[in-house]
Amino acid sequence: MLTSKSFYRKTKGGNIYKVVREHYLRDDIWCGSEACRKCGRRKQEILLDEENPGAKSTLFAMPHYLVLDTNIVLNQIDILDENILCNVIVPQTTLNEVRHRSSNVYKKLKEIINDPHRKFYIFINEHHKDTYIERKHGEIINDRNDRALRIVTHWYNTHLSKQKIDIKVILVTDDHENKSKAEKLGIPVVTMVEYVNSLENAGFLIDKLSKKSYILDGDARAPLFPCHLSPSQIHDGIKSATLIQGTFLASRENFLEGSVNCESIEKFILIQGRESLNRAIDGDTVAVELFSEDQWSAPSEVILIDEAEDDPGDVIDDENILAENKKIPTVEKTPTGRIVGIIRRKWRQYCGILQRSALKDNTHHLFMPAERKIPKVRIESKQAETLCTQRIIVAIDSWPRHSRYPLGHFVRALGTIGDKDTENEVLLLEHDVPHSRFSDEVLSFLPKLPWTITDSDVNQRTDLRSLEICSVDPPGCTDIDDALHCRELPNGNLEVGVHIADVSHFIRPGTALDREAASRARTVYLVDTRIDMVPELLSSDLCSLKSKEERFAFSCIWEVDHNANIITTEFFKSIILSRASLTYEEAQLRIDDERQNDDLTKSLRSLNNLAKKLKKMRLDKGALVLASPEVRFHVDSETHDPIDIEAKKVLETNSMVEEFMLLANISVAKKILMEFPECSMLRRHPEPPQVNFDPLIKAGRHQGFEINTSSGMELAKSLEAAQKKDNPYFNTMLKIVATRCMMQAVYFTSGMLQEPEFFHYGLACPIYTHFTSPIRRYADIIVHRLLAVSIGADATYSELLDKKKSHALCHNLNYRNRMAQYSTLFQLFFRNKVQLEDGYILFVRKNALQILIPKFGLEGTLYLSKKGEVPEVNFIFDAEKHIQQYGDIIFRPFDQVTVQLSLDRSNIQHEKLIFKLVKPVIPGFSIPYDSESIVTSGYSDKNTKDSPIEVMDISEAPKRKNINTPVNQKPVQLSKGKRKRKKKY
Repeated sequence: MLTSKSFYRKTKGGNIYKVVREHYLRDDIWCGSEACRKCGRRKQEILLDEENPGAKSTLFAMPHYLVLDTNIVLNQIDILDENILCNVIVPQTTLNEVRHRSSNVYKKLKEIINDPHRKFYIFINEHHKDTYIERKHGEIINDRNDRALRIVTHWYNTHLSKQKIDIKVILVTDDHENKSKAEKLGIPVVTMVEYVNSLENAGFLIDKLSKKSYILDGDARAPLFPCHLSPSQIHDGIKSATLIQGTFLASRENFLEGSVNCESIEKFILIQGRESLNRAIDGDTVAVELFSEDQWSAPSEVILIDEAEDDPGDVIDDENILAENKKIPTVEKTPTGRIVGIIRRKWRQYCGILQRSALKDNTHHLFMPAERKIPKVRIESKQAETLCTQRIIVAIDSWPRHSRYPLGHFVRALGTIGDKDTENEVLLLEHDVPHSRFSDEVLSFLPKLPWTITDSDVNQRTDLRSLEICSVDPPGCTDIDDALHCRELPNGNLEVGVHIADVSHFIRPGTALDREAASRARTVYLVDTRIDMVPELLSSDLCSLKSKEERFAFSCIWEVDHNANIITTEFFKSIILSRASLTYEEAQLRIDDERQNDDLTKSLRSLNNLAKKLKKMRLDKGALVLASPEVRFHVDSETHDPIDIEAKKVLETNSMVEEFMLLANISVAKKILMEFPECSMLRRHPEPPQVNFDPLIKAGRHQGFEINTSSGMELAKSLEAAQKKDNPYFNTMLKIVATRCMMQAVYFTSGMLQEPEFFHYGLACPIYTHFTSPIRRYADIIVHRLLAVSIGADATYSELLDKKKSHALCHNLNYRNRMAQYSTLFQLFFRNKVQLEDGYILFVRKNALQILIPKFGLEGTLYLSKKGEVPEVNFIFDAEKHIQQYGDIIFRPFDQVTVQLSLDRSNIQHEKLIFKLVKPVIPGFSIPYDSESIVTSGYSDKNTKDSPIEVMDISEAPKRKNINTPVNQKPVQLSKGKRKRKKKY
């Protein structure tokens, strides 16, 4: 059967043309029920018959099927994910709406449908001759779709009853009007809450009910927050420039503050106070009303991280945080405004812990997210006694005006609080790191074993197996993605080669393996495990440039003179045979041992000498040498818990490898941009706005140094000149503060920006990319493909040359990079320990000192006073000088202190690392030193003085290698909450 619609359209030129749309209807679409005899026996029979009723409901004693409307799927997907719900009909109408409204929910729904044990059946109602309906004149699309679902439910009941099959088909909807119309037509209909409450042995599902669709208690109370503007009001406000749109960023240091990043304004817009925050959650796209300049304020100097443990009720009792900033000079105030509407929510599922109600039988509790930037969430649960010892996942449903906190529902439990595997799972989920096992489809694209290099491969590649090539990496490296060589040429110049694992040979465009690698974007490292971007067969075996193994590589070869000036550059795919896989220390010992003069050692010495000259040339051009405290964890080989920490040692060989990786990346960037000016994948580091440097300038000035930030070169000179003989660690701390002022380096597509915007501020180079780590970064794989096409070693494909698709890919890569920069589990190390450590003050706040512990690369807060507490010692805060004073004792940035570190486990739901002052001694505030009960461990400034930590590419997530396991210990690399960086380009 065929139906058609005709309508007329007018072109821009004034011509009228007729459009006819045809819609085909069929009479052979089956219902999917095993009980049905009319549709015939087909493979698609999914719904069980009356002898296998599935879920048991007190509302429906007979066997039954469920028909779901769109909002049920969108809002209650966590309920649908439970195995107890089966025999479910998903009409095509519902499926199409879900696909258009939420890709995440659609993906989850398809996974459920594809599970044969769940008995979910897609009914193609839009092409069934008895269930397809036309949209009535004046009828909105939502009403038409609701009517279509009522028709589907009615047809199923009629279809089965005519065959005398005792199965009821029930419409599940939370739409009051739809439910009312269905009842008038005699169609069985329930809301999701009614159905869940009727199920036997399914009380746990009640916790998972989304509250978005139900009338909430307390709606009649006076609202606490202003009403959000409607979409049309927001649109008109943005069009008239009375409103500004941007992304809301919640503060980690003060839950009553946040900022909005707007493209149209150079500075962030400051938001202060709950009413001005107006229910925005970190990541939301919001509409902001900018205050007049006389109402501008400055970020609070008060650190407010934790709210009251008990639920204070629906009241706003915040202190007037604006008042404390009125004394700040106008020149230091920042644009300030308030959020008046939400353009797009960016809610997700959140990990955290349950904070039980103080009332014994109360089912309403607070959920405390692991991410400090997310507010507490009110949920309802009858399982509080069980869940209070678990890490759990909660989804936010709504945030009514009358509620102090958003409302949500329990999704699932992850495991016991404090368990290492559970805490790792929290880290991965909170930072949206894909970590499921590789699917069979992905694994099917791996090469078949045994894998060997064939004669055809040799003919298509340059054979470099005769060269003295070696790799230099951290100890225990298994994913070796680069190797080096250097030899003297007959003309007296030197040949230098960087050889990178040819991962793109094994990962072909468009395959499931390629799509999975693009989605993961990078390898992520935890304390004792690695979440690979590609399967281990590639990452640790076939792609890894292991010694004594023939491997495919992508080589970059330079001819240079003895002053490191480049004469020629060449790229080609090759076959290499690495002579040795050296650690940084092993390579350094070879270089330093004058008795060793074999070809490999000579190669390393030449590379090291050239690297020093390359580095000097870079620094002379204004490249920055910044700092980030890096540490190395030792992990027990059996329990995998951290048992010791030591500061990272940096050798000349670290810098040697860095310099040649930098040079390779720059050389490749120039080559691919020349061949593909519109679609090259590059990496830029934007110059920070001058306002970002204010904390650095103030910190330097307080110590008697003027930091010039007018250019990268001036900044580099100022930082190197700021040295203190009495505090060797001072310069490193200053560089750490400078690192905080930087923007984030990002991937971009060349055709989307003007060439001056390609500049990499940290490296002081006009063009840069990532080529040298394809095992752990997907961006490098794309660059390999571009380079291969540019030298004729491979064929191109449409997506590679599509700058819009490349731009979208860059967006995902940058997002995954940001998410990979998470903190590590220091709580596991400090359990049952109380330690004294030397630290340095990084920032002075109104109520606290922020302390850096160099040994651990750890920052923490030492509170001088807390909200609601009467301090025994009153400190005087000077906002102008950024100092705290008590009598003759003054705390300034970069001053050294001694603190006690311990883990507060009094509340198992929320373990906290506590900082207490030991020295200088302040009676009534400092704690006494007890040498018998405290484990002490000093920190040597010598490590920092002799081996400065260099950060070449700002804010780039680092690489960590697996570590060889000594007896009972397994050292793991970290970098201030991140993995030890093999190379920072």
